Amino acid sequence: MPEVSFIENAAAYCKKLTTRSQSNFYYAFLFLPRERREALEAVYAYCRLVDDVVDEEATGSEATSIVAKKLEGIAHWRSELDLVYGAGAEPTHPVTAKLREAVGRFPIRREDMEAVIDGCAMDIDKTRYASWDELRTYCYRVASAVGLMCIEIFGYSSPKAREYAVDLGIALQLTNILRDVAEDARRGRIYLPEEDLRAFGVTEEDLSSGTRSPEFLRLMRFQAARARAHYLRARAAIGPAERHQLVIAEIMGDIYYALLQTLEESNFDVFGAKLKVRRRHKMAIALRNFATAKLAELTG
Repeated sequence: MPEVSFIENAAAYCKKLTTRSQSNFYYAFLFLPRERREALEAVYAYCRLVDDVVDEEATGSEATSIVAKKLEGIAHWRSELDLVYGAGAEPTHPVTAKLREAVGRFPIRREDMEAVIDGCAMDIDKTRYASWDELRTYCYRVASAVGLMCIEIFGYSSPKAREYAVDLGIALQLTNILRDVAEDARRGRIYLPEEDLRAFGVTEEDLSSGTRSPEFLRLMRFQAARARAHYLRARAAIGPAERHQLVIAEIMGDIYYALLQTLEESNFDVFGAKLKVRRRHKMAIALRNFATAKLAELTG
């Protein structure tokens, strides 16, 4: 049996992380050519591992040591980026190795990778957001920056594709926030801007206790409209030909837009079982987008 190389093992590691998560990204990656798929899997694995660093809640007597551990983890991934972009020592972490290979093939910007770290670092000591401007910064770092990395792997011809990635990322992250309002409140985190809570007459206690009052529903409809505006801005930024080139991003956008619709159709029943888009619906979205892109390629 031939010996498996380190980079092949690294590719398998990144693929395992993506597949095991069964996230919406998984359905978007299914039909990609190997080189692009492996690069995207490396980006996803990187984002997943950086997020995992800050995921444990820091409460009680162990809070100080947990925060210190998170800061150490953030510093570690910042140093790993030196290996991703440097010409020095070979990486020993499988994700770093695959990222180094990816940035050698695709023009992925370091500043976008660093923005993901900056966004996850915000979760270490920030549990409230005073304004939409603050929350938008967070959404940009943890989601739009990911989109900006991904479009370099997909390839694009219009400079407007970057605007597309930014708006789509904000829409996706805000949709996630709306779905996870109850879960986040139980963990002591409230992402919905404090200025909006005050404007609609919703208290933090309402979110923690699961009170679906008329005021709460108006607040959620307002946030859903904000998310939809970013989906529409993303769509308006590029034309049909560019959307076919960015078919993977389109799949992600359509899956999360379907999630937003699910939230609305449930009348924002976010305090019960976690609302999701069914697996077969995700697969249908992926197949439809790939079929449309292929048809456009054949007829164009």
